[in-house]
Amino acid sequence: MTHPPQQSTASLPLASRATDLVGSVIDSSTSLLAKQTHDIVRFAMGSPAPEAIPTRALAQVGAAVMGEHSPDAFDYAATEGDPALREALLDMLAGTTDATTPERLTITSGGMQGLDLAFKLFVDPGDLVIVESPTYTNGSATALSYQAELLEAPVDDEGMDVDRLEQLVEKAGRSPKAIYTIPTFQNPSGSTMSIARRKRLLELARTWGSAVIDDDPYGMLRFEGDPMPSLHELADGDPLVYSVRTFSKIIAPGLRVGWVDADPGLGQLLINAKQAMDTCTNLPLQRLVAGFLRGGYLQDHLVTQRAVYLERKQAMQAALQEHFAGRARWTDPEGGFFLWVTFGDEVDTEALFEPALAEGVAFIPGNAFSPSKRFPNALRVCFASTRPDRIHEGVARLARAVDKVTK
Repeated sequence: MTHPPQQSTASLPLASRATDLVGSVIDSSTSLLAKQTHDIVRFAMGSPAPEAIPTRALAQVGAAVMGEHSPDAFDYAATEGDPALREALLDMLAGTTDATTPERLTITSGGMQGLDLAFKLFVDPGDLVIVESPTYTNGSATALSYQAELLEAPVDDEGMDVDRLEQLVEKAGRSPKAIYTIPTFQNPSGSTMSIARRKRLLELARTWGSAVIDDDPYGMLRFEGDPMPSLHELADGDPLVYSVRTFSKIIAPGLRVGWVDADPGLGQLLINAKQAMDTCTNLPLQRLVAGFLRGGYLQDHLVTQRAVYLERKQAMQAALQEHFAGRARWTDPEGGFFLWVTFGDEVDTEALFEPALAEGVAFIPGNAFSPSKRFPNALRVCFASTRPDRIHEGVARLARAVDKVTK
C-alpha cells in the first residue's frame, strides 16, 4: 500500500517508544480510498455499511436526549461514564454472557481506548505479550507502542491454538505478561475459539499470572451456530481477565463509545489513566447510546443486522467459489464481519493491492495482520459493509487483478 512521505525527525528529542509507533494499515486505507476518483468496491475497512447504521432512530433519540431541555448534555462527564449510559448498559447485559456489575464497568472512547488502557496498565518495556497470528493490526500496534515484545500464536478454525501457545511460551523461557485475544469471530480470520480452548487458556493464564485481554467487538453479531460463553463468563470474576467491548460494530463506528469490564481493584487506576488521556468519553454520544438502549432499539437492530450479514457472507463465499475455486481457500465464520482468504504462494497480496485498486476493489493484505509478516499470500475482506450485488462485482474485479499479477 502507498503511504505519504515522512518528514525527517532526526533532530527532534523523541522518546524511545516513538520508533515503536507502527500505525495501522487498516486505518490508513480510509485516507487512501478517499483520494480515489474511480468506483471502488470497499472490502477493506471493518465497518457496517452506511445503510446498516440506524440513523433515523439515532436522530430521533438525539433530538430527545440532546435537545433544548437537556442543557447538561454538552458538559464534561464522570470519567467512569455517565450514569444514564452505565445503567442502560447494565440492563442491556443482564442475562447475557457478558452480564456484570457497576463496579466493574468503565466507559471508554471506543474499544481502542480500552485496549490502550489495558497495555498501559499491564505492560512494561520488554514484557512478553502473546498475540494471535493473524491478529487485529491496531491491537498488536498498541502493544508495541508500550514497547512489548510480541510472541505470535497461530490461529486455526477453533481460534488460537492454545496447545501451540503453551509450547511457544516454554520455548521462550519466560511467561507472558499479557495475552491479547479476539476469541469470537476473530479479526481477521473470522474463527471462534472453542470452549475447550477458552478454558485451557484461562488455566494457562492463571499458571503464568498473565492478564488476558479479551477483545470481543463482534460477539453480538452471531448469525449462525450455537451461542458460546464469553471468556468473561468463564472466568467468573477472575481478576486476570480484562474485557474490552464497543458499540462501534453493533450500532455505529463514529460514536466512539465502548466499555471495559475489569476487576474492581483496577477501577481507580483506569480512571487515573483515562483522565490523563481524554478526561471523559464524549458525553453527548454517551447520552445518545443510552437513549438508543433505553428506547429498545438495539435488539430489533441486531436481529436485522444478523440477517443482513449472513446474506452478505454467503454472497461473498459464492463469489469466491465462482472465481477462485481451486485457487484459494477461505474461512466460514458464524458471525462478525470478515473472511480470511489464502492463495497459493504465487500470489503476493501486497503486490496485488495496487493492481486490485486500479481494477476497483480494495482489501487489506495479510501481512498487515502479523507483526512478523507471516501471511504474504493471504488477505482480509469485509463482507458486512457491501451489498450482495456489489460483493459479486468486487470479487470479479479481484479475480481480474489476480490474473494480471500471476501471468
